[in-house]
Amino acid sequence: MASPFHILNTPPVTSPTCASSGGTVLEAGRSSPKPPWLKVRIGSGPNYQELKRIMRTYNLHTVCESARCPNQGECWEHRTATFMILGNICTRACGFCAVPSGRPLGAPDPDEPRRVAEAAARMGLRYVVVTSVNRDDQPDGGAEIFARTIQEIRRHIPACKVEVLIPDFRGVWSALETVVRAQPDVLNHNTETVPRLYRRVRKGALYERSLELLRRAKQMAPTMPTKSGLMLGLGETQEEVRATMEELRAQGVDILTLGQYLQPTLEHLPVVRFVPPEEFAEYKQLGLAMGFRHVESGPLVRSSYHAHEQEAAAHTSLAEPTAAFLRQPAFGTDSTN
Repeated sequence: MASPFHILNTPPVTSPTCASSGGTVLEAGRSSPKPPWLKVRIGSGPNYQELKRIMRTYNLHTVCESARCPNQGECWEHRTATFMILGNICTRACGFCAVPSGRPLGAPDPDEPRRVAEAAARMGLRYVVVTSVNRDDQPDGGAEIFARTIQEIRRHIPACKVEVLIPDFRGVWSALETVVRAQPDVLNHNTETVPRLYRRVRKGALYERSLELLRRAKQMAPTMPTKSGLMLGLGETQEEVRATMEELRAQGVDILTLGQYLQPTLEHLPVVRFVPPEEFAEYKQLGLAMGFRHVESGPLVRSSYHAHEQEAAAHTSLAEPTAAFLRQPAFGTDSTN
């Protein structure tokens, strides 16, 4: 049956680097000016400056700064930010990520959860997103710090909702259980890209392990919205995006984010293609037709962009847990594969 979406009616492409029904395809080894839809205003307003002072006062990191998010100015002016816990050194070196990588000095700071909560209270937040670097040097990958951060935020701001964006914990499912039992309002784990590109894009990660994490999280807490995201423009084909979206929905994922990959520095993976806004709009319609509760799709979309609106939309349509997940075991043997 013919697809109702233009992006799936285009002829098959022979080269993954030319997966285009529009947009700008870049020649290998060459950079190109960003298209007009990717031009953003740099933050400098009073809220932006105040949030920056608060983060420095409490010696905290944000993924907004460390990952060079293009929405930092907009979000900080609206007094929203994504806290990055477990330090600022990641034990992995993904080809897309601007967060510094290396060997962290010492164990995670046990006082960090309190500082995050106090900063969130000082900022007057009612919705907090918490993410982290990978800490493969820790037996639980930092899961206990995640759980304590959730608890501290709720202790300081009882009405505040908390979303966590977690690593894969190397398949140690007891670590995932630790986070889920702290009852975050949304649990996010980004798939980032299509399986064919994993080895190049996500060093140290496995596509199948990410799918399993999302599936297990939904089994552990069927009414907790789960979320995942993809970056586009790394050389994936439209059919690969569609297939990955279908696999994410098959794991019970409720919220999907799709955004344009932007090269943070010349040392990182190049942009293969700038995906046009119209194509992102079609992916949104496709995702809703697949059954995602909410789809945030656009060139500047990142995981925590409009996160509070995503959570509200997902909860509205999650009146009953999916029966298929209730029939499956929630906990299993840890895996380090």
